[in-house]
Amino acid sequence: YFRLFETTARAVKSVSPNYRVGGPATAGRGWIAETIDFAAKKNVPLDFITTHDYGVKGLGFDGEGNQKLFLDTSADAIVKGVREVRATIKNSVKPDLPLHYTEWSSSYTPSDPTHDSYHQAAYILQKLKQVGGTAQSMSYWTFTDIFEEAGPRMEAFHGGFGLMNTQGIKKPAYFAYQFLNQLGPTELQDDDSQSIAATDKKGNIQLLLWDYSRTLPDGVNNQQYFIKDLPPAGKGEVRVQFGGLKAGSYTLTRSHVGYRHNDAYTAYIGMGSPKQLTKAQVATLKSLADGKPEERETVKVAADGRVSIKLPMRENDVYLLELSANR
Repeated sequence: YFRLFETTARAVKSVSPNYRVGGPATAGRGWIAETIDFAAKKNVPLDFITTHDYGVKGLGFDGEGNQKLFLDTSADAIVKGVREVRATIKNSVKPDLPLHYTEWSSSYTPSDPTHDSYHQAAYILQKLKQVGGTAQSMSYWTFTDIFEEAGPRMEAFHGGFGLMNTQGIKKPAYFAYQFLNQLGPTELQDDDSQSIAATDKKGNIQLLLWDYSRTLPDGVNNQQYFIKDLPPAGKGEVRVQFGGLKAGSYTLTRSHVGYRHNDAYTAYIGMGSPKQLTKAQVATLKSLADGKPEERETVKVAADGRVSIKLPMRENDVYLLELSANR
């Protein structure tokens, strides 16, 4: 591999020194120190480090060929590995190399129903929040279920990697990224471990908040657990308070992903989990997962510049609140 890397890196740089070359693109954080040491000793161009990891445990298959994997429910799943790679880079002869995770998600197989479940949206947000600036990028694996490394799959929902299935039905995971994309460019100070606040150039405020609950019974694998209708437990009420606002009238927009909210997979289970979907079923599932705001209301900000909002919270709920002044 190192011989291939050296030959390729030098060829790319011969075309333009501005082209960036990195590696080793390994599974499970392998060969990080070895790659840096090799590049340093051989004076081989190395502009960034790439690797990947998945938040799952288990050896893969039982004696009958059935896959049995277990979600890693530890609080620092995925994140611990990212931090370890960052520490390896920092302690090397090239301590400032950027780090890019070119694959990551809750499971390394396209046959894991965690990918389809409503739990995935809060999972994604929690891990990205924890990683923060430790990595320069975290590339979710993958965009769609059109993925044929292990052979094409015919079932409508089969635990595929994608943010959407082959019919273009958006999974809860899709909306984690949609909501992130709706945040303004300026992040606000926020010490809460399960929320992100931002503002845009117009002064509108966005707050993305979630409950990440690592609920998985002991001894039950993903392939057994996540194929069921899984009603969440209630977590009570969350109170959100905005401050520093100008007095006046505002529009509050609320979007939501969670159990039976932008949750095509649970609705699919309710259909009996058919291997094939009719055109009408596809249309129904798309209509149930369109990412549109659930509610808009007018709120008044008093002279003290504060407004308080209460939301019901269940396990693995995700909310996006957008507050914009009525002008």
